[in-house]
Formats: sequence, structure tokens, C-alpha cells
Amino acid sequence: MELQDYLKNVVQDIDLMIIRYFGHPYGPLQEASAHLLSAGGKRLRPAVCLLSADAVKEGSSFDVAPAALALELIHTFTLIHDDIMDHDAERRGVPTVHTLWDESTAILAGDVLYARAFEFLCRTPAPDNARVRAVTLLADTCNDICEGQYLDMSYEVRDDVTEVEYLDMVRKKTGALYAASAAIGAIMAGGKPMQVDALFQFGMSAGIAFQIQDDLIDLMAPSSVSGKDRASDIRQGKQTLVSIKAREAGIDLTPYRKTLSDPEMDALIARLETAGVIAEVREAAENILEHGRSVLTILPGSDERRLLFELGEYFVTRGS
Repeated sequence: MELQDYLKNVVQDIDLMIIRYFGHPYGPLQEASAHLLSAGGKRLRPAVCLLSADAVKEGSSFDVAPAALALELIHTFTLIHDDIMDHDAERRGVPTVHTLWDESTAILAGDVLYARAFEFLCRTPAPDNARVRAVTLLADTCNDICEGQYLDMSYEVRDDVTEVEYLDMVRKKTGALYAASAAIGAIMAGGKPMQVDALFQFGMSAGIAFQIQDDLIDLMAPSSVSGKDRASDIRQGKQTLVSIKAREAGIDLTPYRKTLSDPEMDALIARLETAGVIAEVREAAENILEHGRSVLTILPGSDERRLLFELGEYFVTRGS
């Protein structure tokens, strides 16, 4: 099966589960919880989870599906809260939860998804010790995500953030959930410790590379493609690898902390490309991803292992 066909199938399966469990909200808070969840998405974390499960035990992804849904719920919970903190008005092509309701309701809506994620993780048919390991890992991951988000916000008032600091932030904010997605799939499928560790490392590397590419998309893709406010990172003064490399190249992004017209955006992108900033950022993502793919050789050869390799490549080449 081709990767895009596999991803389409995952989207369909996860969307059906979302309709089943969240498609008939019975009150305002449940409607708010389901809003962003039902607005679409690539369902990439569930895909990583399901592929990892089948990579260690063929056919195990059917039983692991509730855990895959749990990971999508955690991801959506973080998006709802991120949108509040970043004051974003649009996500996945629809108004953000806090703009349709209010901030307090949006916070609670995210909390509902957080709680239900652990419910679905515990519903996954697997030995008790596997479920305990998975719950513990996901709880630790959520702690990392919060720390990463805090670092991301604290960096906004600094202009001396290093690449090492940025990568530590991204490891926690984005890499951790992809690492957990891969490892939880393997744990629930009965994977051996070395297999679980290899998939965790792959997920972490792929997730960091994913975030670096996401930073490029925020800069370069129009809102109609990305489904988000264009150049929100620059407007808010976020310290991304783009901004760090730009500073090293002598480009001051401070004057761009405002709403930019398309011609202004195009001129900035051209300036960054001429200085080699965009190429350096892309190379960094590729190098990090390559480490993650190298550890996958511990897994037996299979279509699922091949698809994991291809999924990692997709993470650093996608345009939205």
C-alpha cells in the first residue's frame, strides 16, 4: 500500500471513531470539546501508533485503535490550549474554540479531551502491565508537552535563544507525543523492549523534524493551505529555528512583528532564502530525521516498517 492511501484509511477510521464517540454532543461543553476534533486533521499521531503496532506484530492495529484515538485526543487538547495562549483565530480552517465560545469554556473543553484520552487508553485490549506502561508514558508525555509549551512562551521575551535550547523545547512540545505514539503502539502490541525503544527514538526524531517543518510552513504557506494564521510565529516573536538561523545570518526579524501583507511576506522569504536560512533549517530537519530512521533497522522487514520510513520523509517535505 502507498503511504498516502494508508494515511487516508487512518483518517477514515479515526474519523468514524470520532463520530461514534463525539458526534452527538449533549451540551455546550461537549460541543466545544468536539468542535476542533471534528474539524478534520491528518491524524498523523494515530497513524504512527498503528503503524508501530503492526511493525512489531502484524494485525495488531485493530486492537490498538482506541489507543490511537487517545493520542489524537491529547493532540487536540494541546491545540485548543495553544490557540488560547497564542491568540490564534483559526485552526484547521475553522474558528478556534475560544473564539466561538470563550476562553474558560475552551480550557474546560481541552480538559475534557485530556481526561477522555486516558479513558480510551485504558479501554485498549492489552495485558494490564502494558496498559499501565502506556498510561505512565502518556502522563509523562503530557508533562513534557506542558514544559515545552512553557519554554516556547518564555522564549518569546528573549532574543538570545540558542539552537540547543530550541531543540530541547521542541523535543518536549512536539517530539514527545510522536515518541509516545510510536512507543504506545509497540507496547500495546506486545513489542520487545528494544523494539519499543527504537520506535520511541524514531517517533522523537520524526516529531522534532515535523516541528521544524511546521515552523517553515507557518512562514511560507498561505492560510488557505495551512489552515492557520500565516506568519503567526514571527508576529508573536516566537523563537523558532528559522528565527535563530536568521539572527545568526544578521537578519533582524523584530520589524516583522506585525500583520504582514503578502508582498511583505514574499519579500521576507526571499531575503531568508538568499541568506541560506531556509536551506539550513531544512537540512537540520533532514539530519534529525535520518537518526530516527536509522534505528528502525532493528525491526523486521515489513510494509509497515517501509511506511514508517516514508512517513518520516513526508514529515519534512509536506506543505501543510
